[in-house]
Amino acid sequence: MTPETFLDEHVIQFPNLGWSFEINPTAFTIFGFQIQWYGIIITLGLILALIYVLPRMKRFGIDYDRAIDVIIFGVIGGIIGARAYYILMKWDEYKWDWKAILNTRNGGLAIYGGIMGAFLIGYIVARIRKVKALPMLDITVLGLLIGQSIGRWGNFVNQECFGRNTDSFLGMTGGTIQRTISENMQIGGNMYFNDVNVLWEKPVHPCFLYESIWCLLGFVILAFWSKRRKYDGQIFLMYLSWYGAERFIVEGLRTDSLMLGNIRISQALSAVLFILSVILQILLLARRKRDPESMKLYVNTEESHQLIEESRRKRMGLSKEDAKIESDDKDLDILNGDDDDFDMSELSIIGDDGNDNSTDESVDSSGDDAENSIEDAENSKDSTVENADSEESSGDNKEDK
Repeated sequence: MTPETFLDEHVIQFPNLGWSFEINPTAFTIFGFQIQWYGIIITLGLILALIYVLPRMKRFGIDYDRAIDVIIFGVIGGIIGARAYYILMKWDEYKWDWKAILNTRNGGLAIYGGIMGAFLIGYIVARIRKVKALPMLDITVLGLLIGQSIGRWGNFVNQECFGRNTDSFLGMTGGTIQRTISENMQIGGNMYFNDVNVLWEKPVHPCFLYESIWCLLGFVILAFWSKRRKYDGQIFLMYLSWYGAERFIVEGLRTDSLMLGNIRISQALSAVLFILSVILQILLLARRKRDPESMKLYVNTEESHQLIEESRRKRMGLSKEDAKIESDDKDLDILNGDDDDFDMSELSIIGDDGNDNSTDESVDSSGDDAENSIEDAENSKDSTVENADSEESSGDNKEDK
């Protein structure tokens, strides 16, 4: 084995498909600073997730203005958590090397650490901004699936997160992959230490591709079911079971798993999340069957409608005090509490003075009806008088005879 037999480090191949690509992980350079494709792809996934999530907040009863703060801080918490989790699991390689710790341009982010960091910071901000956690989690995981599906292609560019050798038609290889295997299979290398036997000459499982496709499929299924969810938090629990099942299987194929002794941490965590989420779904569905009112969706509550209406008024230019709605405010009567797809456009019928245009029409219509009734009464009165005169005249004629 000699380095000359390796592919060029930027070459990626799918031998059984006859595909070959040459991709430099560095997209371009600005003022001497290298911009990596990994960061661009992650950012693209985040943007597409936001494009999907933000317009659909009201379907879950979430106020957009408050939720955007939760998302921003959740993303920050996710990045910090993903990096911190990875560093802690590989502390022997970093050991207070702050330059290496802060350098995320070549990867080194753990998805479970990101999820935990995002949920922790997001939950704190949600409490501050009065955003309900469970419906927020339901809509957030849909965006997370989009981000994961796209973000995994950053691993493709970096030639990382690959699996063991395979003869599958999807088997891939690359210059960086070959060098990584060669280095880590030597005595003292991570693969050698973890008893992972891989040949650099053969194709390996494209684990990034498996996870990308699985997350995309999960997004389609959960997005469809989100319109039929039975209780707040159901989509979140379905996400945990869906992703947990996939990650448990794929993690067993990978050669770069974070280890705790002989245990693959992500694989063990995936198994726990899958089991717990399935159990919780069964218990919550049983509870909803016994007592449907206790599992009422937040989107159908007066509190949700009130917060959304207050935000709408603020966007119209009203002050904070003027926008505030009291619990007995009659304007809330127009909100359809039973509509899961509650549309804020229904509120456009309200004028600035709080009067309903339809009320004016009703008043006009009632006025016309009253006027017609008066005319009918007068006509009836005239007819009665005429009949009385006629009878009186007839009586006189009889007397003359």
